[in-house]
Amino acid sequence: MDRSQLLRGTLDAAALAVVAEQDGYGYDVLRRLRSAGLNDVGDASVYGTLRRLYRAGALTSYVEPSDEGPHRRYYGITARGRAQLAEARKDWAEFSQALSTLLETDVEVTA
Repeated sequence: MDRSQLLRGTLDAAALAVVAEQDGYGYDVLRRLRSAGLNDVGDASVYGTLRRLYRAGALTSYVEPSDEGPHRRYYGITARGRAQLAEARKDWAEFSQALSTLLETDVEVTA
């Protein structure tokens, strides 16, 4: 199974979940996603997702200086983002339950 296709459809929810736990800058969010087991996630995908969610009003952002180089843009979740995350959690629970049921049973296909 191509995990990148699964990831593409769920990256918004994953990024929102990470930022809902704690504000983070791009690389920090990427690192936490990978630590959670999403090793296939690409840098550009995460940065693009964060920018898109910000433009949609799901995230807020602010800049903090960094001791390790240039300033960092941190992202935090907004009320709209929390609502989007709640909806994504509900949708995922329903979808994963349905798919688990299908995959765990022997389905006989008749033509």
